[in-house]
Amino acid sequence: MHDAIRQANLGNITPPGNFGAEPIDLIHEYGMLNLLQDAYDRAKTEFGLDAALPHTFILDKKPLRKSRSLHGQLGAYAYDLRSPILKHTWEAAYWSAQTALSAAALVSVGNEKYTYALCRPPGHHAGANYFGGHCYLNNAAIAANWLVQQGRRVALLDIGCHHGNGAQDIFYNRSDVLVCSLHADPLYEYPYYSGYADEFGANRGLSYNFNFPLPKGITEKPYLDALAEALKKVHLYVPDTLVLSLGFDTLEGDPVGSFKLEPDSFFQIGQMIQSLGIPVITVQEGGYLLSALGESVVRFFQGLTSATSPTNA
Repeated sequence: MHDAIRQANLGNITPPGNFGAEPIDLIHEYGMLNLLQDAYDRAKTEFGLDAALPHTFILDKKPLRKSRSLHGQLGAYAYDLRSPILKHTWEAAYWSAQTALSAAALVSVGNEKYTYALCRPPGHHAGANYFGGHCYLNNAAIAANWLVQQGRRVALLDIGCHHGNGAQDIFYNRSDVLVCSLHADPLYEYPYYSGYADEFGANRGLSYNFNFPLPKGITEKPYLDALAEALKKVHLYVPDTLVLSLGFDTLEGDPVGSFKLEPDSFFQIGQMIQSLGIPVITVQEGGYLLSALGESVVRFFQGLTSATSPTNA
């Protein structure tokens, strides 16, 4: 994806700046952040393991007592087995979040209209006090919250194949970030327990969360129709900035996806998002069909910037 962006000459490619721990601390629970930083060393020292994974999960996400055991803490914060903590996991997750913050800052200071945070690992499945689904820190939520602090009116749109359960939970009781998500129906697809159409937010966040669950095997036309409905919600919110969680696991043939979009579909998606007429910070989420990722990301940005200046990557 990096090489395809460079070869297409879509804009400047820069390394991320370091915004420190505070923007991350404002989104994620202190205990989870500590665990992500020291779990590998503890697993290596205590058990001789090269990865930290839970073997026991709690059913109540708010236990009365917090275990001091590594396995007990892993089972309290991790909710699946898709996200092992390895030697460099914290370093990669930290800089992934900094990448999203850097893309947000380029827009916030007014230098760019479109920026792209090429994040790995992704983040939209990470909540305030849990991680999973290949995600450790919620890059898009961290960036969106930072933008709110800068006085921006922010909408977050997630168009990956799987529901951004972490972002929904983080903002579910808030009215300062609109969250919309297009994704596979959780009746049959990960993360199974959230992303239904009747989840509208709660308390101050009521009517600031909208889900568009889609059927297995959906093709381009009905997908774009659903995207148009989501963009109506975004337009009515009247944001001045969009944070876009962009997943390419919607491509036909993706090993973990169930949709049937083509690389050229993303050109149209880009054009539709451009029609909002506001700055867009695109944060990379999933996408595992390696042979099509480069073409897809280029087509998306060609659509997004088809009548504007090039993006800054």
